[in-house]
Amino acid sequence: MATGAPTTYSPSPSNKKQQSIFKDVDWVRPDGRGFHQCRPAFLKTGMVNAASGSAYVEFGNTKVIVSVFGPRESKKAMMYSDIGRLNCNVSYTTFSSTIRGQGADNKEFSSVLHKALEGAIILESFPKTTVDVFALVLESGGSDLPVIISCASLALADAGIMMYDLVTSVSVSCLGSNLVIDPITEEESSEDGSLLITTMPSRNEVTQLNINGEWSTPKIHEAMELCLTACSKLGELMRSYLTDPEPEPASAPEE
Repeated sequence: MATGAPTTYSPSPSNKKQQSIFKDVDWVRPDGRGFHQCRPAFLKTGMVNAASGSAYVEFGNTKVIVSVFGPRESKKAMMYSDIGRLNCNVSYTTFSSTIRGQGADNKEFSSVLHKALEGAIILESFPKTTVDVFALVLESGGSDLPVIISCASLALADAGIMMYDLVTSVSVSCLGSNLVIDPITEEESSEDGSLLITTMPSRNEVTQLNINGEWSTPKIHEAMELCLTACSKLGELMRSYLTDPEPEPASAPEE
């Protein structure tokens, strides 16, 4: 949060004993979290003075800053439209990961971000103008895309852009027989499949659903329930920050 300790959120209590993914190895997450426990989240708005709105978030080692500009007249001549236009760009710094030369625009993430946000923004509120969303990943620590989406939503709210609801996003990795929420890079590199959900939690609406890998129907249902519940709790966290940017410090719940 703004001045206190990072706050963690979990879709359900993680009191169950951790199971082993591999037959002969008792597996635990590299950062010590329970399988159903999200990373501590740090949120801050108003980081970029030149922007209409901005947000900076840290989810564990994943660090993202988003700047929002507009509504403003489009630089390109276009026909009059009753609705506004949303542009999204996602890029990585050259030092965002240990792999050199990885800093670049990510067109796939830019497209997914646009789809995730477009349905939540009231485009009719700024006709014939454009809102530009620029997301920059400062450090890539896993679950980059859902963190980008949630951060962008917070930046839009900071900019005063009219929305039906905040947008929250959470992903799950399938590792062997287990599902781990909010995976870090090491977990994503070993996953058998991944599922990402983006929602407008107050409206109980899904704006984006991405599934990769082979999944059984029961596992998809389980992963969706985990993500939906975590998205709802993340939405509460984001709303509480917007209404009270300097809340009392909150510590992570005990396992």
